[in-house]
Amino acid sequence: MPHAEIKYSDDLQIDSRAILAEIETIILRHDAGAGACKGRAYPTSEFHHSHVTVSVSLLVKSHRDEAFSAALLADLEQAVSARLPRPCEFSFGLHYATPHYVTRRLTA
Repeated sequence: MPHAEIKYSDDLQIDSRAILAEIETIILRHDAGAGACKGRAYPTSEFHHSHVTVSVSLLVKSHRDEAFSAALLADLEQAVSARLPRPCEFSFGLHYATPHYVTRRLTA
């Protein structure tokens, strides 16, 4: 299950729910088996220069090679940046979890 985080200065007007939903849609377009993308947004009133940082994390899979990563990153960056106000400083990172990362659903 992918994860997405948006961290941003709260002086910027951002529809984080729409951005997170679009991130999930784009990931699934590139990899239909990726599953739901868990997402969180963190606006903050404490910052030095307004900016937005988006981070997407995926598990390592054999089909998620350099070409896959480049295409996914390009589509995500283009879609997310289109939803951000101007002017705006923006960073985007696509990351892969280490082999020592555990993700699972906890039940009773």
